[in-house]
Order: sequence, then structure tokens, then C-alpha cells
Amino acid sequence: MVDDRQHWPTELRVRDGGRTFRITFDDGASYDLSAEYLRVKSPSAEVQGHSPADRKVVVGKRDVAIVAADPVGHYAVKLRFDDGHDTGLFTWRYLHELGATQATVWAAYLADLEAKGLARG
Repeated sequence: MVDDRQHWPTELRVRDGGRTFRITFDDGASYDLSAEYLRVKSPSAEVQGHSPADRKVVVGKRDVAIVAADPVGHYAVKLRFDDGHDTGLFTWRYLHELGATQATVWAAYLADLEAKGLARG
């Protein structure tokens, strides 16, 4: 079920040398999201494609780091990664969803890698 409420961040912080992104919301939810998780789940067309059939499985990002987090208007943040990826706009809603479903989404990602014979790298 999709949460249709608007969630507003009260804190955005890049931590652990760029390996973790902490976001805290006005509803009290706070999530520490790894740079690897955010990179492989980037909302960019490069990762998500233009349809579900185009979606890419991103590998080799275990050691990726966030080098910048630039606010975009009042609705998103643009994360720049040390591998050069910087095209995804992470909306507050998407970040809240990634945080709230992190265990399930990460497990599905790992299962997808295994099914395809890929490794995190």
C-alpha cells in the first residue's frame, strides 16, 4: 500500500565518509540508508528505465560513497555519488518509502542478484 501522506524532512545528513545518508522526517521516522542501497535504487532513468521492462540491476556499488547532497526545490535532493552518478532526484516521498521498506527492498535486490548469478561487487 502506498503512503499518500506528504513527509517533510527535518534532517538530511551524509555520514560515515559518504557511506550513509540519514534522513529524519517530521512524523518522527528516521532512516540511515547506505550509499550502496541508494545508488542501486536510484530513481534515475539510467537505473529505472522508462518502463519496468527497462529496469536495470545495478552491481559493483558496495564501496560507493555519496559526495554531495544538493536540495532541489522543496521536494527532493539530488545525490551525487563518487562513481559519477548524479542524475536521480530523490523525492521526500521516495526516500520515506525506501526507508520504510528497506529490509524488504534490500532482500529482494539480493535475491534478484542471486537469481541472475550476479554479485554486489
